[in-house]
Amino acid sequence: MRRPSPLPQPSVAPPAPVDVDVIDVPDDDQFTAPITPITGETPGDAPTEQSPVRLRDVWGAARARRKALRGEVRRFTVRQRRRRMVWLGVAASFVILILGTLGAAYSPLFAVNQISVVGAERLDAAEVQIALADQLGTPLPLVDESSVKAVLVGFPLIESYSLEARPPHELVVRVIERTPIGYIESRAGFTLVDAAGVALSTGSAPGSDAPVLTVTGGVDSDAFEAIGHVMRSLPENIARQVTAVSASTPDDVTLMLGGSNASVVWGSADDSAMKALVLETAMAARPPAEVSVYDVSSPSTVVVR
Repeated sequence: MRRPSPLPQPSVAPPAPVDVDVIDVPDDDQFTAPITPITGETPGDAPTEQSPVRLRDVWGAARARRKALRGEVRRFTVRQRRRRMVWLGVAASFVILILGTLGAAYSPLFAVNQISVVGAERLDAAEVQIALADQLGTPLPLVDESSVKAVLVGFPLIESYSLEARPPHELVVRVIERTPIGYIESRAGFTLVDAAGVALSTGSAPGSDAPVLTVTGGVDSDAFEAIGHVMRSLPENIARQVTAVSASTPDDVTLMLGGSNASVVWGSADDSAMKALVLETAMAARPPAEVSVYDVSSPSTVVVR
């Protein structure tokens, strides 16, 4: 089989020559800005190799950042810090004042150099002052109350007491004396006792300041307790006239009125306040000089003979 012959090529005319004006292009350096490399070098320096970032530089940058942050915080919290400083100053002044006061109080500036006894009537106040002389020179806050108590216990007339410090140098002892109700005869003589049976003094003969008590069972009996209750309930004007009291049981208390030999049948200690009021009224109506017996054992029905 024969191979076909190639097709004929079309004829192409050569392009016509074109006149081209030649333009002189200036160098690029006249229109391009100089390029400065991003390095730590200044223009004109010889190019050097860039140094690596060190750990010390990182720490320095972190410190600088923290310092800047602290500055901003201080700037925005200046009023709060001023308020805090004012309160701290007030608290410090208060603490200094307290410490100074305590230091002065416990110093010899407030030492005891005078002891006053208030409320003593039968008690000798001078004896109490002498007994408490060991407290002289002691700062008022350091007065030993247990030592004072041990001294005052030795005075039977003192029923209770209280201590009062009067700066700068005075210690006041306020005492409440026991109220005697009468004399009880014993082997040692006649002993003055109060309503609790506490012996206040002892002598060979009874005094005229209190009645003589005749009690079955002594000061530890119920009869003595009833007598004590009755004597403490009597008005002062009647108590001064009583010269003797007797009781064998708690229900048969009898009083003797001196000068008239009149007696008062009191009975038990129940309703003693009412009985004292009724007796005072009966004695005002009929004086003891005209009467031999006042029977107030039943306060609602008074018998006068």
